[in-house]
Amino acid sequence: MSEQRRGKVFCVGLAIQDTIFSVDDIPREPVKVYARERRDVGGGPAATAAVAIARLGGRATIAARIGADATGNAISDELSAEGIDTTWLRVFDDNRSPGAVILVDRHGERLIVAYVDPDTPTDADWLRPETLGGALLCDLSWPHGSLACLEQAKREGIPSVLDAEITRHPRELVEPIIAGCDHVVFSRPGLAQFTGADSIEEGLRRARRPGHKIVGVTDGSDGLYWLDGDVLRNARAPHVDVVDTVGAGDAFHGAFALAMSHGRSLEEAIRFANSVAALKCTVPGGRAGLPTPQALLRFDPTLDLDWIAVR
Repeated sequence: MSEQRRGKVFCVGLAIQDTIFSVDDIPREPVKVYARERRDVGGGPAATAAVAIARLGGRATIAARIGADATGNAISDELSAEGIDTTWLRVFDDNRSPGAVILVDRHGERLIVAYVDPDTPTDADWLRPETLGGALLCDLSWPHGSLACLEQAKREGIPSVLDAEITRHPRELVEPIIAGCDHVVFSRPGLAQFTGADSIEEGLRRARRPGHKIVGVTDGSDGLYWLDGDVLRNARAPHVDVVDTVGAGDAFHGAFALAMSHGRSLEEAIRFANSVAALKCTVPGGRAGLPTPQALLRFDPTLDLDWIAVR
C-alpha cells in the first residue's frame, strides 16, 4: 500500500446526535426516573469510529445522511471540529436528522432508543469518491452506501471492516455486506440477530463466509472472540474501571480499521483496538473518552505505536 493511503480511512454509515442521561438503574418497567446528568454529543457507529480514527492521528472521511435541521448542523459541526473530512456528509432538505436517547446506568451499561427518518433517500448514486484511502469502515445502517463503497474497496484492493451491529434492515439487504467485507466484527446482539444463535461460537460459525479474513464479536470486558480456522480464540480487553460503555464498539472498529490501513498484523490490530475501546469506557460521554496516542501510551507503555502519525 502506498504511503499516501496509510492512515486514511473512509467511513460510511450512521451519523447521529445522542442525548445521554446518566441514571442509577435502567428501568425494567414503565416509570418516571430522574437523571444525574445529561450530555448532548454526536454518535453513530461510522461517525464515532471516524472520530476515534482522527483522535488517534488518522485521516477520516465520513459518508452519511443528515437533515437540514439544527440536529444536522450539530452533527456536521462536531465532525468538522474533530478534523474529519465531511465532503460526503449529505444534507437532505426534506428529512429529519437521526437522533437517539441513551440511558447509562451506574455500571456503565446502556439502553439506546434511536430514530432514523424512514423517508430519508437510500440511494447512493451520488457517493462517488475518487479514492477511499487505505481502508474502508462501514456499518449496516445504510446498506446502499456500504455496498457501493465495498465494491469500490475491492476495486482499489484495500481492506474493509464492518461494524455488524443490530439493524432494522431485512436480511436480504445486509447479507451481501456481511458476506463481502474482509473483516467482520459483530456486536453480541448483532450476531444473535443475524444468526439466531445464543452461543458465540455457533453464531460465528453460522456467520462465517468464504471471503472473510476474520469474523468475530466484541463482548464487553471479554474483548474479542473470533474464529481462527476451526478454533474459537479470545483476546480479552485490558481491565479498567468502567464508567460508560457508549461508543466502545465504535471505538474498537475505528481503531481496528486504522491499524488495517497501516498494514498491521491481525493480532496487533486486535490488541490496539481492545486498548482503545477499554480506555474509552473510563470517561463518561459517548466520545469524550476516545483516546489520543499519548493517552494510550500512558495507559499501556508496552504498546508499539511508532506507526501512528501523531498530528
